[in-house]
Amino acid sequence: MNWRKSTYSQDTGGACVEVATANAVFIRDTANRDGLTLSVSATAWLKFTSAIK
Repeated sequence: MNWRKSTYSQDTGGACVEVATANAVFIRDTANRDGLTLSVSATAWLKFTSAIK
């Protein structure tokens, strides 16, 4: 899976997330890549990202 770091993530830690897309959208904590991964539908991700802009 190709993960990409959010442009809002900071290099010094803190609010760091990565996103990957396949049949769904996957979200994980950049600082804990072996930790839990959240999976949502592409439709739900689009609604979420549209609402926070």
